[in-house]
Amino acid sequence: MSTKLKSTISSSFKMNGLSLRSEATRYLVEVFSQVDESDCQEWLDKIIEIVQKQPLTSALIDKQICEAAVQECNAEQDDESDKVFTVIDAFSVPRYTYQRDRKKFIPNSTLGLPPPCLHGNANDKATLFRERYTILHQRTLRHDLFTPPALGSAPEESKKFQLKPIEYLLGTTAKVGEVIVLGMLTQLKEGKWYLEDPTGVVQIDLSKANFHTGLFTENCFVLAEGWYEDELFHVNAFGFPPPEPAKTTRSFFGNLNFFGGPSNTCVKASSKLQQIEQENTDAMFIILSDVWLDQVKVIEKLRVLFSGYSGFPPTCFIFCGNFLSVPLGNSHAKVLKDCFQQLAELMCEFPDLIKSSKFLFIPGPQDPGPATILPRPAIPNSITEELRKKVPSAIFASNPCRIQYCTQEIVVFREDIVTKMCRNCVKFPEDGDVPTHFTKTLVCQGHLTPLPLHVAPVYWAFDCGLRLYPLPDLVICADKHDPFHSTSVDCTVLNPGSFPRTDYSFKVYLPATKQIEDSKIED
Repeated sequence: MSTKLKSTISSSFKMNGLSLRSEATRYLVEVFSQVDESDCQEWLDKIIEIVQKQPLTSALIDKQICEAAVQECNAEQDDESDKVFTVIDAFSVPRYTYQRDRKKFIPNSTLGLPPPCLHGNANDKATLFRERYTILHQRTLRHDLFTPPALGSAPEESKKFQLKPIEYLLGTTAKVGEVIVLGMLTQLKEGKWYLEDPTGVVQIDLSKANFHTGLFTENCFVLAEGWYEDELFHVNAFGFPPPEPAKTTRSFFGNLNFFGGPSNTCVKASSKLQQIEQENTDAMFIILSDVWLDQVKVIEKLRVLFSGYSGFPPTCFIFCGNFLSVPLGNSHAKVLKDCFQQLAELMCEFPDLIKSSKFLFIPGPQDPGPATILPRPAIPNSITEELRKKVPSAIFASNPCRIQYCTQEIVVFREDIVTKMCRNCVKFPEDGDVPTHFTKTLVCQGHLTPLPLHVAPVYWAFDCGLRLYPLPDLVICADKHDPFHSTSVDCTVLNPGSFPRTDYSFKVYLPATKQIEDSKIED
């Protein structure tokens, strides 16, 4: 048995370009002799994956590295039950840099990069756009339309598209026909549009451009197809970089945890959490936006909501701001503190909910806190202190924030972003189907705010907190626009609408089936 096991372990490591020292092989044989033969390969693959993530100096693996990998594997199994529900702050999202030569995302800590600074320097601003471009560029090059044809393939298969950098256009004197460029749409001079990438800038003519689905805003990244002559790129067709399902992204980059949370690897791979998710068919998320706590009618409706769900408590209530109906200047914080106290008293009437459900509060644009720059920290503790004492299951999170429930990844964002994007798009879609165009834009851009920084200010060094890559299962964009939900490449974008303005309607998300239900509190 031990000889066969030794051979299996050695060959598995060799298949991954690694070889084991003799004491490492003896140690692993000892460990795997206690594992059921049917599970052996699965555990071996996990250990090799953990070993490959270490900053290895050589392909020869010693016993110390194997011991660390086995301990990490055991730790993952032990604490998986604690990872059913996690809220991740936008400021603590893992930071990775894509390295083109290795075709891998490497943690910034491994690269020795300094920790981010809230008020960054000019280099942080350049990095923000460069990283957005790099993520979309590597994703586009992998798409079927842009992968180079195999040698000897049929002529129809070899008609693949080829991406060109802008410097390629700038370096030619003759007319260039049928060329495709990936670049950022910008307006360097008023009324004149340009495409920009890390290699240069070119002016574009949009007079005859055919726009595909999406909201094309300034500072979003586009694929432009057309011809170049006399320092002007004449665009025939305008589209977004093709989206990539999260499953495909993970097949290239393994179980890297891009999303954040306590797990070292991506929770999608956990069979235990998958089982909990499927068995818990009663799990649900109740989503409300614009919960105006200074309105008597809103408090009455919340009482009806809580009493309705007290018999079968949901997993989580997600309350998005603004939490007051109008800005009140100097007295805003004091009034909001009193309103949260009233809400705490109301919630205490339903002890079953407090015991079994989480209550997540996301600040809105007018709620107290620093300036309206994203990501935005949680509502200050001094305002929420009383509520947190009375309701221990209340969580005050940043805007945006992330929720990991079992194997599902959910992003919650409170901003009137639909309105801003419609107002800032180059050409408003003729069919007027805003939800479909908005969803396509977010999914293709892989970002919550593909807008100019003066329209949607962002802390430069914390832009990764707004990324949607790999795509999550659900993006909640709480906006004053009419409620909607739309799905593209396995990613659903949902807007619950304004609770008071939509006659007290809200959305219910059922993670076991990924269904969304429209609900309303009738008079």
